[in-house]
Amino acid sequence: MSAQRLTARIVGHVQGVGFRWWVRRHAERLGLVGWIMNADDERAVELVVEGGAAELDEMERLVRLGPPGARVASVEAGRSVASGEFDGFGIVRP
Repeated sequence: MSAQRLTARIVGHVQGVGFRWWVRRHAERLGLVGWIMNADDERAVELVVEGGAAELDEMERLVRLGPPGARVASVEAGRSVASGEFDGFGIVRP
C-alpha cells in the first residue's frame, strides 16, 4: 500500500501545553514523517504527516485526544497521496 499524507488543523487549548512535543514523540514511535507547528492565531496547531494508513489513523485518533493539559475543541483533517519529501519529523517555528 502506498504512503498517504494527513493534513490537520487542531483547534483548542493546544499551545503552551506540550502538544507539539507529544505529537512528535508519537510520530517517531509510529514511523511517521512530516512536521507540526503552532498556528498564528494562538488557538491551533497545524500538522502534516506522512506514512501508512494504519499509522495515520492512529495519529489522527491521538490528536483528537491530545496530551494531558490540552483541550482539543475540533480537528479538521484530510488525506492525500504522500509527497515523499520528508525524511524525519520536526517541530517547525512559524
